[in-house]
Amino acid sequence: MKKDKRRESQGVKWLLIGISVLFMAVMLVLPLVSVIVNSFSLGIPFYVRSLQAEFTRSALKVTLLAAVIAVSVNTFFGIGAAWVITKFSFKGKQVLAALIDIPFSISPVIAGLAFLMTFGRLGWANSPITQLNEWLGTDIKIVFALPGVILATIFVTFPFVSREIIPVLHAQGTDEEEAAALMGASGFYIFRKITFPHIKWALVYGVILCTARALGEFGAVNALSKARGKTFTLPLEIDALYLSGSSDSITAAFAVSSLLVIMAVAVIAVRNVLEYQAGKKEKRV
Repeated sequence: MKKDKRRESQGVKWLLIGISVLFMAVMLVLPLVSVIVNSFSLGIPFYVRSLQAEFTRSALKVTLLAAVIAVSVNTFFGIGAAWVITKFSFKGKQVLAALIDIPFSISPVIAGLAFLMTFGRLGWANSPITQLNEWLGTDIKIVFALPGVILATIFVTFPFVSREIIPVLHAQGTDEEEAAALMGASGFYIFRKITFPHIKWALVYGVILCTARALGEFGAVNALSKARGKTFTLPLEIDALYLSGSSDSITAAFAVSSLLVIMAVAVIAVRNVLEYQAGKKEKRV
């Protein structure tokens, strides 16, 4: 009887493993392999030229700039929001926690349109921006300009860091911080010596997820970016190349897509290495 149950459990285990592997192969591996294969369909020289094209280099710069700024802003915001939500009691705490999840629950396209209706010609912020430009003699623009791309990227990525840190801080509790405060430790010292060691790996994971999301954002950025070669990110450049219709442009789109694939794989590899290192340290402790 026990042998039959073991055989049944082994059969179920291998069936689930087979289904998982098949699903991952069809939904993930094969499409990515297809991108790489099509990238080199016209040869390595064409692939290199596609990556060196002026529009591609501009899109790469915009993508990296938006990602770096978004990750920096959201790291600062994520740590602060997580600390406030887990360490303090105040009215509106649940509202703040719910607002952090908004980018998870609405379409990025809607977020882009919201920024467009806020900072565009018909938005309430257009008049103050126009007056500021007249006063300073500048030409500051938000929509259809680089600031709009950065704002959209920040919006769609800001929950990732805080949502990685909040569960860790909840599990940690407040006993250690309260004891240190009673002994006269400053707030910064408490954060640096007590809080940060607990959240450092969660912070790293949040930053990695935030980076990956920022690199691949399309919907929100598409609503606020219309100038190819100036405000296009890599996903928008890929879309423009593919929609142009010519066979060379479509192959170039695959070539640029492979660049995003490589960056995504690199981000995942970094996360896996860090998880492995964290696991080794936990075992030693």
